[in-house]
Amino acid sequence: MRGKSSYLWVIAIIVAITLKSALFIVSEGKQAVILQFGKPVGKPITEAGLHYKQPFIQSVRLMEKRILNWDGIPNEFPTKDKKLITVDTTARWRIKDALKLIQKVRDQRGAMSRLTTILDAATRNVISNYNLVEAVRNSNEIFERVAAKKAAIEKAKKEGRLNEADILGEEIFGEIEQVHVGREALSKKIVSLAKDSLKELGIELIDVQLRRISYHPSVEAKVYQRMISERMRIAKKIRSLGKGEQARIYGKTEQDHLRIKSEAYRKVQEILGEAESERTKIYAEAYGKDEDFFELYKTLESYKDAFRDDTKIILSSDSEFLKFLRGKLK
Repeated sequence: MRGKSSYLWVIAIIVAITLKSALFIVSEGKQAVILQFGKPVGKPITEAGLHYKQPFIQSVRLMEKRILNWDGIPNEFPTKDKKLITVDTTARWRIKDALKLIQKVRDQRGAMSRLTTILDAATRNVISNYNLVEAVRNSNEIFERVAAKKAAIEKAKKEGRLNEADILGEEIFGEIEQVHVGREALSKKIVSLAKDSLKELGIELIDVQLRRISYHPSVEAKVYQRMISERMRIAKKIRSLGKGEQARIYGKTEQDHLRIKSEAYRKVQEILGEAESERTKIYAEAYGKDEDFFELYKTLESYKDAFRDDTKIILSSDSEFLKFLRGKLK
């Protein structure tokens, strides 16, 4: 009984080891390729669940079935307009034919390496055939807005109603390059160029995005200097317009000041004229009522102005000016 029991235990262990070697599980999001002595056999298994292989002589290599992400290393590319830029790209891809991928590049790491080589070459080929603006902008929205503003400025020039703000706007806008292809179209061109080469490796390329574009350090300093010079030129233009506006305001202020003074002087003179006329009228009326009193009053007023403490006047005794004094002395 002990011998039979030991025999059954040995058989059970052998069966368990055999089943463990023969059965394997493919989970969701995975696919499997059966290898026999290191070489793939049969078609890839893409259905999730429990599957069978020949024990001991066959092995299983599990691979991703889901969409994978690829992040490239930033590389330097020249554009058609001779600008050296650093381009950082990213892509989405998946293993379409796992059997072909194993046959061509052995595993997923090899696939990533070939993906990097092919996408870098495709990106360089596309970028070098277009100007920098095509990789930076995706539409002509800026160009259209600037063109509309320039058209409005030109119209204002023809109609003679161009102001300082319009002149400044014309300086700031400068020349805006028009986009003919655009960033998204360049990404699609990269996909189109690389897709066939990757398909031969069992890889399906879904999309490529230009994640970041920057000037090469050797060019960046020159670009910044040019931007600074442009801003300085615009600042100088603004200061010039400001000084012109200042002179205009000062001129208008001085003109308004003189106008106000002139109007005030005219009004004062009018008031003085009216007062003098009224004074003369009153004097005439008073003189007409009592000529002797009026003559006496005016003479006494003149005495008050003529005879002061430090005043010396030499007159003859029969002077008409002293007739009232003579009358008083008598």
